[in-house]
Amino acid sequence: MSVTICQGCGAEIQSEDPAQPGYAPPSALQREDVICKRCFRLKHYNEVQDIPYQDDAFLTMLHQIGDRDALVVNIVDIFDFNGSFLPGLSRLTGHNPVLLVGNKMDILPKAVNHNRVKQWLRQEAKEQGLLVKDVELVSAEKGHGMEQLMGVIDRLRDHRDVYVVGTTNVGKSTFINRLIEYSSGMKDAITTSYFPGTTLGFIDISLDDESALFDTPGIIQRHQMAHYVSERDLKIITPHKEIKPRNYQLQAGQTLYFGGLARMDFEKGDPSSFVCYFANELVIHRTKTENAEHLYTQHLGELLSPPDEKSIDMLPRLKPHTFSIEHDKTDIVISGLGWITIPHAGVTVTIHAPSGVKVALRESLI
Repeated sequence: MSVTICQGCGAEIQSEDPAQPGYAPPSALQREDVICKRCFRLKHYNEVQDIPYQDDAFLTMLHQIGDRDALVVNIVDIFDFNGSFLPGLSRLTGHNPVLLVGNKMDILPKAVNHNRVKQWLRQEAKEQGLLVKDVELVSAEKGHGMEQLMGVIDRLRDHRDVYVVGTTNVGKSTFINRLIEYSSGMKDAITTSYFPGTTLGFIDISLDDESALFDTPGIIQRHQMAHYVSERDLKIITPHKEIKPRNYQLQAGQTLYFGGLARMDFEKGDPSSFVCYFANELVIHRTKTENAEHLYTQHLGELLSPPDEKSIDMLPRLKPHTFSIEHDKTDIVISGLGWITIPHAGVTVTIHAPSGVKVALRESLI
């Protein structure tokens, strides 16, 4: 069976999965020069679409970035920092400076102090082994903070190339498309080029006569909820506007269900406040812990929704994670879904999340 290669990026053409590299609709296969959907959108609409790659391909690429003299722009999702942070990034980018960009700032409550969020991001990155040159907050979707960010990038790069890295679902494509808008006055601002030693297509945006900005494929982090739900459910659990904190006063022996995708059991402690930060469209249901299993068995996909039918087929079994909270103002994060802030120490809770989805503690963001 012959293999068709995309004339734009070098990926092997396939018509089965639109989310994977090399996808082209069957109708496009009849053309003499076949290009994938991503390259088609790039060529005709100057639109960048992210393509996911597994860890090994991405790590190989990052090692090569470390051999160059460049600025690395690492984009993270403020709503899902723990899920979108790239562990070990500092070991792979060499001595190159890293600019940390927190995207989707517009979904945080308006009362949040942006300088505190920057400090929080810098500290969290440091605790995970990454020292950053600077931190910026943007909303690529709405264009907020982009002009200031461009000034920071220009200052830190000092005439060097820039590499933009990040996981899937952080809004990297929207971010790159915003940068393209700033370069739209230039003829042929975007070209498809090849990273040495690979067949992966990269986006090259000219910055000046000597340097360019390179987009890199988004890495898949399998511990994010996004990889276990349908496209429809992903739209429900992904915030698209300012999230409204929901406060629940609970006693030990009560449970909160976050749709039917996860749940929190309040195991032990004095009556306490739990502040929930999830997409506004995600329904939170309170019940007694003794009734929680029955409720899940009888009403998953109905009262406890999402998941829809497609997600139920994809969703791993729920796995318990028990935490004894030892510090005031602690967040419990369910990767890619949201987090619960526990204001006071001295409580024990169990989080039930799909097996494979990361659940972690951190200092409170808000």
